[in-house]
Amino acid sequence: MSNEKQVDSGRRGLLVATCAAGGVAGLATAGAFVSTFQPSERAKAAGAPVEVDIAGLAPGELKTVEWRGKPVWILKRSPEMLDSLNKTSAEVADPESKRNPNELTPEYARNVHRSIKPDVLVAVGICSHLGCSPTAKLQPGAQPSLPDDWAGGFLCPCHGSTFDLAGRVFKNKPAPDNLEVPPHMYIGDTKLVIGKDEKSEA
Repeated sequence: MSNEKQVDSGRRGLLVATCAAGGVAGLATAGAFVSTFQPSERAKAAGAPVEVDIAGLAPGELKTVEWRGKPVWILKRSPEMLDSLNKTSAEVADPESKRNPNELTPEYARNVHRSIKPDVLVAVGICSHLGCSPTAKLQPGAQPSLPDDWAGGFLCPCHGSTFDLAGRVFKNKPAPDNLEVPPHMYIGDTKLVIGKDEKSEA
C-alpha cells in the first residue's frame, strides 16, 4: 500500500513539474507573440506620423507636440501676427526660405507665412545653430534680450538668435537657417498630420 502511495506521489510530482514547465513555455511563447506587436526602438526613433486636432486652438495660442523626439510648434496666428510678417520680411535673413529648401521647408510652405494655411504655423522648435530650443516670445514690444520694436516671435536664449512669427531667422544672428517646417498635411479643417504629406511617406 505504501509503495502505491509512493508511486502515486511520484507521478503527481512529475505531473506538476510538467504542467509548470509547460506553463512557463506557454507564457514565454505568448510574451514573444505579444512583443511582435510592440514597436522596436528603431521604429520609435524613426517616428510615426502624429495626428493633431487643432479645433480648440485660439488665435495667438501655441501648442507643442512631439514628433521623432522633437518639439513641434503649432501656432494659431492672429490677424495682427500675420500683419507683422510683412514688416519682418525686410529684417530676416531668408525671407523666402530659399536656403536648404529641401531640408528645411517643403515646397508648399515656401511663402511669407511658411505654412499651408496662412494662420497656422507648423515648425520644429529647435534652433538651427546648435540645436537649442528657443522660447516663445509671442507678445510684441520691448522685452529683455529683445529689441524695442519686437513684433513677436521666438528667442533662442543660448546665443541670442531670434526668429519671427513664421520661424524666419533675423539677420546677423548665429543661427544660419530658418526653423524647420516638418512635412505635414490637413486631413480636415482642424486636423493635422505631422510627418506626412501628399509627397512624403515619412
